Amino acid sequence: MREILDKIVDAASQRFGAEYAEIRAQELRRTSVTLKEGRVEAAKQGIEKGAALRVLVKGAWGFASVGSFDAEVLTEAVSDACKMASVTAPKLKKRIKLTRTKVIEDAVILKPKKDPSEIAVEEKISLALNVNDVAFASDRRVKSCTVNYLDLTGKTHFVNSDGTSITQDELYMWLGVGVTAKEKGVFTHSREAVGSTLGYEVFDVETPQKVGEMVAKRAVGQLEAKPPKGGTFPVILGPNVIGTLVHEAFGHLAEADLTLSGSIISDKLRKKVASSVVTLYDDGTVNGAFGSFRYDDEGVPAQKTLLVKDGVIVGLMHNRETAHQFDAEPTGNARAEDFRVEPIIRMRNTYIQPRDYSFDELAEDVKFGYYLKSFRGGQANLDGTFQVGIQEACEIVDGEVGETMRDVSISGNTLETLLKVDAVGKEFELWPGVCGKGQSAFVSSGGAHTRVKEVLVGGSA
Repeated sequence: MREILDKIVDAASQRFGAEYAEIRAQELRRTSVTLKEGRVEAAKQGIEKGAALRVLVKGAWGFASVGSFDAEVLTEAVSDACKMASVTAPKLKKRIKLTRTKVIEDAVILKPKKDPSEIAVEEKISLALNVNDVAFASDRRVKSCTVNYLDLTGKTHFVNSDGTSITQDELYMWLGVGVTAKEKGVFTHSREAVGSTLGYEVFDVETPQKVGEMVAKRAVGQLEAKPPKGGTFPVILGPNVIGTLVHEAFGHLAEADLTLSGSIISDKLRKKVASSVVTLYDDGTVNGAFGSFRYDDEGVPAQKTLLVKDGVIVGLMHNRETAHQFDAEPTGNARAEDFRVEPIIRMRNTYIQPRDYSFDELAEDVKFGYYLKSFRGGQANLDGTFQVGIQEACEIVDGEVGETMRDVSISGNTLETLLKVDAVGKEFELWPGVCGKGQSAFVSSGGAHTRVKEVLVGGSA
């Protein structure tokens, strides 16, 4: 494989005039199972293989992808990519330039305790069925359960004209569960996910019993919950919620391509945008986390990237192109969903750094407010506005966690909210997710329990 890829990269430079060329070849094995109410709706296994070819000609990008490793097919594809770049180049206002990176030769080999590619599909279906059975057995009010299982294993080969050559094992595990409950005309929904870059052994810890009971208990607990009072209140955000807020409402703003597109932080680098207790990272090195890997899809090592330090924006997430524009170092954030698409700047594991408060210490100063434990979904805009739906919440009255709430949401402005963070807990958690930005990317987000002095809470008047 290395010999073929080297020849294609050489052809791009020597025959077709590319000033830079790279090829990313993947061979991935995918297993997916979808279960609804105990019935297997889909069970698929397959191998996907192909190559992505990207070239820089006269300061313009050209890209092609093919579902083959054949040398002739690859040569034709890289020729097409160079022609595409040549046509585009005269129309550019500014030539694209890349920051230099260290030349790397490496082979990343993963050794999971339980390799999912060696587990029979029947066992994976049984895992999903067990989650379903536990959810339904936990309470008669559980009315539906959907389970989605996915594993992805294989190899990626990366070669570029700078001399970098990396072979990297890939391994992702995912289990998503959604449960609905009903009583007296009230419907509730709960969801939970397990995601890891370790192996099938993750389900020895996150067992079907644990996951099924957790998601069912949350759905049933909402049936007798009451809606919150609408208004502005102090809140404690659980790691699941602060992680979503950091990812959706700040993280995307700090992806350098979106910063250049006019995000609200584009003129705030090196300025204070949050309280002094807020420090934010995007980190690709957390062992086993769903957004972790050794090298990104430009061959740049993953790293722990500091975005906000003590309330001040100190960095952004970069690929090689934006790093050159900002006179910065690439951060290992260039990621592509698969060989069919070009790498773009994506988050990895994004979180607020823990401090030193216990949960009781966070709660004791709250006369009346809310503990927002788990999020339902969220969205944010480049102007910094956000809205996050909460699937599990409780009142806090005189420092004590009280009644369960349902149909809770919070909204506001990202920077205004970060300025109102006045305390951060010490227990660290990450939660897996799938982020969309034209392409899908496996990520995690989280941190520690975080207290905000006031947030607009949606509810009854």
